[in-house]
Amino acid sequence: MNVDDVAFWDIHAGRTGDANTLFLKKNRIGIGWAKIGDLSALTSAREAFKVAVAAKFPDMKPGAIPTSAGQMFRFVHEMKPGDLVIYPSKIDHQVHLGRIEGAYNYDPATEPGYPHARSVTWLKTVSRTQFTQGALYEIGSALSLFQVKNYADEFRAVLEGTPLPVTPIAEDDTVAAVTADIEETTRDFILKKLAQELKGHPFADFVAHLLNTRGYRTRVSPPGPDGGIDIVAHKDELGFEPPIVKVQVKSTVGSTGNPEVSALYGNVATGEFGLLVTLGTYTAQAVNFARSKSNLRLVNGEELVRLILEHYDQFDSRYKGLLPLRRVYVPEALDTTA
Repeated sequence: MNVDDVAFWDIHAGRTGDANTLFLKKNRIGIGWAKIGDLSALTSAREAFKVAVAAKFPDMKPGAIPTSAGQMFRFVHEMKPGDLVIYPSKIDHQVHLGRIEGAYNYDPATEPGYPHARSVTWLKTVSRTQFTQGALYEIGSALSLFQVKNYADEFRAVLEGTPLPVTPIAEDDTVAAVTADIEETTRDFILKKLAQELKGHPFADFVAHLLNTRGYRTRVSPPGPDGGIDIVAHKDELGFEPPIVKVQVKSTVGSTGNPEVSALYGNVATGEFGLLVTLGTYTAQAVNFARSKSNLRLVNGEELVRLILEHYDQFDSRYKGLLPLRRVYVPEALDTTA
């Protein structure tokens, strides 16, 4: 089978695979947006699709309208009979490869949630392990429908029966990209939630709780003027025995400069330690100042996230509810420079 001259389309059956039966048992692929009605009634211009989406989904964010309209437009006007379709099923965790057989058909009776349909002949079902991580990453997009371009050759090879090259994970640079993307998304989520929900004094309570998970007892200053110290942390019950840690927190995502760091250090007595925690970053001057002090430590937003993930299991239900996280395993990007 020569598939060099046809387009590859990736399609998803909802976030939970709710159209899996329609796709695989009834040999029809479909997309949602049922409120729009028959898409063939719209003029063959993208602008008409945008207008229809805006009218039927008034609560949709403006930036999402072109994306939704574009997917519908491509399904009706750009997808052609003979094109190939890739369906990564969430139900059986297989990649199903097929050929588009028919033109666009508005069929709300067969599956009301996916009334915009096309008939398809399934050609091959392949395990996800057959593909490189990059190919899986491309077809894992959040979009319901899009054209596969970057890794189309891998899917062509499967359909033509050409053996795929065995690529060691260490040489697949997309592994690092996948891992970095997951980590970045998690980091952004945590920092955004903390900045929005714990602005000001509540952030001091949160940092105190994090210190508790590390074995410290803490005293949090009451709301209002705190003299530059938000938390006093210590190991013993009464707070007399060293080490005594004086903590200042910043619930902002901006850059903290040397004046704030110097002010904290001015409140640190001999034999005590200073700790400044921020959701943001520090200026170079602040970092250099802290490096010159053996009893001063700066924690920025990125390092704070690392500490949160490290001690998340010890958080109480209040903060687990604020930051609902689930442990997952991601590929480890191997160092190939050694």
